[in-house]
Amino acid sequence: MKNNFIYKTEKDFESIKYTDENGVGFWYARELMITLEYSKWENFIKVINKAKQSCKNSNISVFEHFPDIRKTLQMPNNAEKIIVDYRLTRYACYLIAQNGDSRKKTIALTQTYFAIQTRKQELTRQEYDKLSEDEKRLYTRENVGNKNKYLFNTAKMSGVQNYGKFNNYGYKGLYNSEISKDIAYRKGISEK
Repeated sequence: MKNNFIYKTEKDFESIKYTDENGVGFWYARELMITLEYSKWENFIKVINKAKQSCKNSNISVFEHFPDIRKTLQMPNNAEKIIVDYRLTRYACYLIAQNGDSRKKTIALTQTYFAIQTRKQELTRQEYDKLSEDEKRLYTRENVGNKNKYLFNTAKMSGVQNYGKFNNYGYKGLYNSEISKDIAYRKGISEK
């Protein structure tokens, strides 16, 4: 039976989750800071920086998992203040939890929450391994389609206008070739 504290941690963590237009979840660092019971942004930013370093040391894009954003706060007398926040992926939240002070109960519980989530993913992998080859192919195809939607949306937000050219450069980077027929030939799925 799941520990009530772990359930509460999961509920708290998921209650501050946002979902973008592609269905991808994310969290704001300033809200996560409150959930993890940090009282000062300066202290929390130290943990974020350690998490970002872990990400970098693993050769994973820090920008992809910790993009910084600017927010405008309304102050008294109609003044405005711009503050920095981060739009965190689940992986970024995991790294923050792992780099937090585990003597704090909320950090220890969050670390346990992520351990449980990792175990759930392992079980999902076991279930995947039981699928037939056709079911695996369809599952993979759906995942690739979802990732491509996310990629093209990100490209659009970055100003890409020629998606054909964008795709070709992607192929060129992966396979050192721009023409899909060449790729199919090298993979052995078509004749030249």
